[in-house]
Amino acid sequence: MNLADLPNVNIEEIEKFKEIAGTSKDCSIIMLNLNEYTAEAEFPNGKLYKDYMEILNILLAEVGGKVLWQTEASATLIGNQKIHEALGIWYPSHQSFLDLMTAPSSEKNMKLRSLAVKKADLHKCSDYTAKL
Repeated sequence: MNLADLPNVNIEEIEKFKEIAGTSKDCSIIMLNLNEYTAEAEFPNGKLYKDYMEILNILLAEVGGKVLWQTEASATLIGNQKIHEALGIWYPSHQSFLDLMTAPSSEKNMKLRSLAVKKADLHKCSDYTAKL
């Protein structure tokens, strides 16, 4: 599986990632993940959700990334996007984000993701930690 196989992928933005990856413009980024989970995941205490989070953290370590923060979303005040959780995930480079799909734990992660995540929106953000 590759990124283009995921639902609602913005191919144009993935191509921009590929253009930046491995060049002098490649830099650390934060991906804001807004996740809605399946009923089967039983967020936040279900076994499926916990298994998914465990393999996600292993996968992130394999590419040099890490979860900076994650929090339950308790209400939507403006808009109509329903999410259960927001995660800020740091990657040392655009290439490391792309490497998610070929890392050793990728297949297991994608299998659990397909069972646990009903909908996910990912937003590329500047790495504020680089400015500290």
